[in-house]
Amino acid sequence: MKPWLFDILACPIDKHFPLKLFIFSFETELSEFKQFLDIYEKRNIVDINNEGIIEISKEDKTSYIKDNVIIEKSTAKKYLKLIVESIDELANIYDKTSNILAKECFRLIINDSKVKILKFSEDLNIEKIDEILPELFLLNKIKTEIEIESGLLFCDKCHRWFPIIDTIPQMLPDEYRDQEKDTNFLETNKNLLDHKFLKQDLKPFNI
Repeated sequence: MKPWLFDILACPIDKHFPLKLFIFSFETELSEFKQFLDIYEKRNIVDINNEGIIEISKEDKTSYIKDNVIIEKSTAKKYLKLIVESIDELANIYDKTSNILAKECFRLIINDSKVKILKFSEDLNIEKIDEILPELFLLNKIKTEIEIESGLLFCDKCHRWFPIIDTIPQMLPDEYRDQEKDTNFLETNKNLLDHKFLKQDLKPFNI
Protein backbone atom coordinates (compact mmCIF):
# COMPACT_ATOMS: atom_id res chain seq x y z
CA MET A 1 0.00 0.00 0.00
CA LYS A 2 1.30 3.38 -0.96
CA PRO A 3 0.65 6.28 1.45
CA TRP A 4 -1.30 8.31 -1.14
CA LEU A 5 -4.07 5.71 -0.89
CA PHE A 6 -4.49 6.61 2.78
CA ASP A 7 -5.60 10.11 1.69
CA ILE A 8 -8.82 8.68 0.24
CA LEU A 9 -9.56 5.63 2.40
CA ALA A 10 -12.59 5.77 4.67
CA CYS A 11 -13.97 3.14 7.01
CA PRO A 12 -16.11 0.75 4.92
CA ILE A 13 -18.49 0.27 7.87
CA ASP A 14 -19.34 3.82 8.98
CA LYS A 15 -17.60 5.86 6.22
CA HIS A 16 -15.54 7.73 8.84
CA PHE A 17 -12.56 9.71 7.52
CA PRO A 18 -9.71 10.04 8.14
CA LEU A 19 -8.57 6.71 9.49
CA LYS A 20 -5.37 6.14 11.43
CA LEU A 21 -2.53 4.19 9.87
CA PHE A 22 0.04 2.21 11.85
CA ILE A 23 3.01 1.10 9.74
CA PHE A 24 4.71 -2.12 10.86
CA SER A 25 7.11 -2.66 7.94
CA PHE A 26 8.07 -1.23 4.55
CA GLU A 27 8.69 -3.14 1.36
CA THR A 28 10.77 -0.16 0.20
CA GLU A 29 14.51 -0.59 0.76
CA LEU A 30 16.40 1.64 3.19
CA SER A 31 18.63 2.78 0.31
CA GLU A 32 15.64 4.38 -1.43
CA PHE A 33 14.79 6.49 1.61
CA LYS A 34 18.45 7.53 1.76
CA GLN A 35 18.34 8.57 -1.89
CA PHE A 36 15.24 10.71 -1.31
CA LEU A 37 16.85 12.39 1.69
CA ASP A 38 20.15 13.01 -0.13
CA ILE A 39 18.42 14.87 -2.97
CA TYR A 40 16.25 16.79 -0.51
CA GLU A 41 19.14 17.83 1.75
CA LYS A 42 21.44 18.79 -1.13
CA ARG A 43 18.52 20.73 -2.65
CA ASN A 44 19.57 19.42 -6.04
CA ILE A 45 17.12 21.28 -8.27
CA VAL A 46 18.61 19.86 -11.49
CA ASP A 47 18.04 16.26 -10.40
CA ILE A 48 14.56 17.10 -9.14
CA ASN A 49 13.58 18.74 -12.44
CA ASN A 50 15.03 15.82 -14.39
CA GLU A 51 12.60 13.49 -12.64
CA GLY A 52 9.69 15.45 -14.12
CA ILE A 53 7.46 14.94 -11.08
CA ILE A 54 6.32 18.53 -10.63
CA GLU A 55 4.84 19.90 -13.86
CA ILE A 56 4.37 23.65 -14.21
CA SER A 57 2.56 25.24 -17.14
CA LYS A 58 1.18 28.66 -18.01
CA GLU A 59 -2.07 29.47 -19.79
CA ASP A 60 -3.28 33.01 -20.36
CA LYS A 61 -0.78 34.33 -17.81
CA THR A 62 -2.08 31.91 -15.16
CA SER A 63 0.33 29.31 -13.77
CA TYR A 64 -0.83 25.74 -13.20
CA ILE A 65 0.87 22.93 -11.31
CA LYS A 66 0.30 19.21 -10.99
CA ASP A 67 2.33 16.28 -9.71
CA ASN A 68 1.85 12.68 -8.60
CA VAL A 69 0.04 13.75 -5.41
CA ILE A 70 -2.18 16.47 -6.93
CA ILE A 71 -2.81 14.84 -10.29
CA GLU A 72 -5.37 17.38 -11.54
CA LYS A 73 -3.82 20.50 -13.04
CA SER A 74 -4.57 23.31 -10.59
CA THR A 75 -3.74 26.98 -10.19
CA ALA A 76 -0.64 27.51 -8.09
CA LYS A 77 -2.70 28.81 -5.17
CA LYS A 78 -5.10 25.85 -5.20
CA TYR A 79 -2.26 23.38 -5.74
CA LEU A 80 -0.34 24.58 -2.69
CA LYS A 81 -3.53 24.49 -0.58
CA LEU A 82 -4.10 20.85 -1.59
CA ILE A 83 -0.45 20.03 -0.92
CA VAL A 84 -0.74 21.35 2.64
CA GLU A 85 -3.91 19.29 3.14
CA SER A 86 -2.04 16.23 1.92
CA ILE A 87 0.76 16.92 4.41
CA ASP A 88 -1.83 17.27 7.19
CA GLU A 89 -3.01 13.71 6.45
CA LEU A 90 0.41 12.46 7.55
CA ALA A 91 -0.45 13.44 11.13
CA ASN A 92 -2.67 10.34 11.18
CA ILE A 93 0.20 8.02 10.26
CA TYR A 94 2.26 6.29 12.95
CA ASP A 95 5.51 4.74 11.81
CA LYS A 96 6.15 1.82 14.15
CA THR A 97 9.09 0.46 12.16
CA SER A 98 12.77 0.67 13.09
CA ASN A 99 13.49 2.55 9.85
CA ILE A 100 15.09 5.79 11.08
CA LEU A 101 15.34 7.22 7.57
CA ALA A 102 11.61 6.78 6.96
CA LYS A 103 10.91 8.48 10.29
CA GLU A 104 13.15 11.36 9.25
CA CYS A 105 11.30 11.72 5.94
CA PHE A 106 7.95 11.93 7.71
CA ARG A 107 9.35 14.38 10.29
CA LEU A 108 10.78 16.69 7.64
CA ILE A 109 7.55 16.75 5.65
CA ILE A 110 5.23 17.32 8.61
CA ASN A 111 7.40 19.99 10.21
CA ASP A 112 9.92 21.70 7.93
CA SER A 113 8.21 21.23 4.57
CA LYS A 114 4.81 22.40 5.73
CA VAL A 115 6.27 25.60 7.25
CA LYS A 116 8.21 26.42 4.07
CA ILE A 117 5.28 25.73 1.76
CA LEU A 118 2.91 27.84 3.87
CA LYS A 119 5.40 30.70 3.92
CA PHE A 120 5.86 30.45 0.16
CA SER A 121 2.06 30.50 -0.30
CA GLU A 122 1.73 33.77 1.62
CA ASP A 123 3.84 35.65 -0.91
CA LEU A 124 3.25 33.45 -3.93
CA ASN A 125 5.71 33.98 -6.75
CA ILE A 126 5.78 31.10 -9.20
CA GLU A 127 9.12 32.31 -10.55
CA LYS A 128 10.66 31.31 -7.21
CA ILE A 129 9.12 27.83 -7.09
CA ASP A 130 12.64 26.33 -6.89
CA GLU A 131 12.65 27.44 -3.24
CA ILE A 132 10.19 24.67 -2.35
CA LEU A 133 10.88 22.07 -5.06
CA PRO A 134 12.87 19.84 -2.66
CA GLU A 135 9.90 19.87 -0.26
CA LEU A 136 7.46 18.97 -3.05
CA PHE A 137 9.86 16.29 -4.31
CA LEU A 138 10.16 14.60 -0.91
CA LEU A 139 6.39 14.63 -0.35
CA ASN A 140 5.79 13.07 -3.77
CA LYS A 141 8.38 10.36 -3.22
CA ILE A 142 7.02 9.41 0.20
CA LYS A 143 3.36 9.57 -0.81
CA THR A 144 3.54 7.81 -4.16
CA GLU A 145 6.64 5.63 -4.35
CA ILE A 146 7.25 3.95 -1.00
CA GLU A 147 5.36 0.74 -0.29
CA ILE A 148 3.94 -0.24 3.09
CA GLU A 149 4.35 -4.00 3.44
CA SER A 150 2.52 -4.54 6.73
CA GLY A 151 0.42 -2.35 8.97
CA LEU A 152 -3.00 -1.62 10.42
CA LEU A 153 -5.78 0.81 9.53
CA PHE A 154 -7.96 1.93 12.41
CA CYS A 155 -11.29 3.76 12.60
CA ASP A 156 -11.48 5.64 15.90
CA LYS A 157 -15.22 6.11 15.47
CA CYS A 158 -16.35 2.45 15.36
CA HIS A 159 -13.05 0.98 16.69
CA ARG A 160 -12.68 -1.39 13.76
CA TRP A 161 -9.22 -2.27 12.58
CA PHE A 162 -8.12 -3.63 9.23
CA PRO A 163 -4.79 -5.35 8.57
CA ILE A 164 -2.41 -4.49 5.75
CA ILE A 165 -0.81 -7.76 4.62
CA ASP A 166 1.76 -8.06 1.83
CA THR A 167 1.02 -4.43 0.82
CA ILE A 168 -2.75 -5.03 0.50
CA PRO A 169 -5.26 -3.39 2.92
CA GLN A 170 -7.78 -6.04 3.95
CA MET A 171 -10.91 -3.92 4.39
CA LEU A 172 -13.63 -6.57 4.48
CA PRO A 173 -17.04 -6.43 6.21
CA ASP A 174 -17.11 -8.26 9.55
CA GLU A 175 -18.94 -11.31 8.21
CA TYR A 176 -16.21 -12.00 5.65
CA ARG A 177 -13.27 -11.72 8.02
CA ASP A 178 -11.27 -14.70 9.25
CA GLN A 179 -11.13 -14.46 13.05
CA GLU A 180 -8.19 -16.83 13.48
CA LYS A 181 -6.13 -15.15 10.79
CA ASP A 182 -6.90 -11.64 12.03
CA THR A 183 -6.25 -12.35 15.71
CA ASN A 184 -2.96 -14.06 14.79
CA PHE A 185 -1.99 -10.92 12.89
CA LEU A 186 -2.79 -8.76 15.91
CA GLU A 187 -0.95 -11.09 18.27
CA THR A 188 2.13 -11.12 16.03
CA ASN A 189 2.29 -7.32 15.91
CA LYS A 190 1.06 -6.41 19.40
CA ASN A 191 4.57 -5.36 20.44
CA LEU A 192 4.30 -2.52 17.91
CA LEU A 193 1.04 -1.23 19.41
CA ASP A 194 0.82 0.37 22.82
CA HIS A 195 -1.16 -1.09 25.72
CA LYS A 196 -3.79 1.66 25.54
CA PHE A 197 -4.59 0.81 21.92
CA LEU A 198 -5.05 -2.89 22.64
CA LYS A 199 -7.28 -2.18 25.66
CA GLN A 200 -9.91 -0.53 23.43
CA ASP A 201 -13.07 -2.32 22.39
CA LEU A 202 -11.49 -3.34 19.10
CA LYS A 203 -13.83 -4.71 16.47
CA PRO A 204 -14.57 -7.19 15.13
CA PHE A 205 -11.85 -9.10 17.05
CA ASN A 206 -9.35 -8.47 19.81
CA ILE A 207 -6.76 -10.60 21.59
